[in-house]
Amino acid sequence: MDVVINPFRLCSGLKVLGYFMIFLVLSIIALSYYAVVILIWAPHLLRGGFNSFFSFFIVILFHYLLILLTWSYMMVVFRDPGSVPDNWQLVSEEDLEEGNPTSISHNLGPQTSASALSDGTEIRPAIRYCSQCQNGKPPRCHHCSICQRCVLKMDHHCIWVVNCVGARNHKFFLLFVFYAFLETTLNTVVLLPSFVNFFEQTKKHSLSPGNLAVTFLAFVLNLAFALSLLCFVIMHTSLLLSNTTSVEVYEKKKAVHWKYDLGRKRNFEQVFGTKKMFWFFPLFSEEDLKNIPALHGLDFPIHSDTEEESGLPTFGWWRKANRCKNAQQSASGTETEAVELEQATTSY
Repeated sequence: MDVVINPFRLCSGLKVLGYFMIFLVLSIIALSYYAVVILIWAPHLLRGGFNSFFSFFIVILFHYLLILLTWSYMMVVFRDPGSVPDNWQLVSEEDLEEGNPTSISHNLGPQTSASALSDGTEIRPAIRYCSQCQNGKPPRCHHCSICQRCVLKMDHHCIWVVNCVGARNHKFFLLFVFYAFLETTLNTVVLLPSFVNFFEQTKKHSLSPGNLAVTFLAFVLNLAFALSLLCFVIMHTSLLLSNTTSVEVYEKKKAVHWKYDLGRKRNFEQVFGTKKMFWFFPLFSEEDLKNIPALHGLDFPIHSDTEEESGLPTFGWWRKANRCKNAQQSASGTETEAVELEQATTSY
């Protein structure tokens, strides 16, 4: 009996490296805290005058960003990005219109394709199927070889958080990257004078060799991470405003019009919600969780060909109902115009 070895299962071993990366992140935070707060700026608090006030501002800002950074980091590490429900099935448009959520895909399989009516009208695109999970794949869902499961609206697997970035923790990851960039930039700026005077302090022995090494290492690490995080901030901001994930970039290039692009404001709200007071915190309002299905990762508003002209997005399974409604309104308008024309002719 031949034994089939799946090489992708070896990728799950990268999780072990991920736990080391968490330790590395916490170590860099501790090193930066010691260098910025304890070693450099805390001693200035007791000197009085403007230096004391400025030092107090730096220390408060450092702690504020550190709290938001750590909070966002823990949320993206421990929050499930979203998994496909067991025996997930695609629902037909006709059943939704009739209020009967009966599946059209009781027997999902790799070769399942779109179904069509007798008049040739397509009622649903091809049903995607994951042969490894033995389950259907909702829109924008992809299989992660490291997590060994399908992830809803998968962006990528981040080794720094030992987790996938998906529909339900995408906002937390973006906030983590943003606050990490601000924190490392702040550390680089406030450590710059000490780094410039590094060699002078070495000659004067004003600080111990250990403290000098900590200051030097903290500056170099924070500068390196600030520059690299700047690239990530620019890249993910561009993806966010176009409502695209990292794994969808290639798919978007092949499309004439990206169907998930609803405009920058709507694209932003699909990840961060509509409540501005929650935008900068790793939280969601109950109203957003209720009214924005994209936050759950199963349904996403899209533009159909006819809707792109009006700029009004709608959910894919609402398309047919909207077309019927528009057709009825158009027919009603035509009948009204005919009656008015007949009355005018008779009166004349």
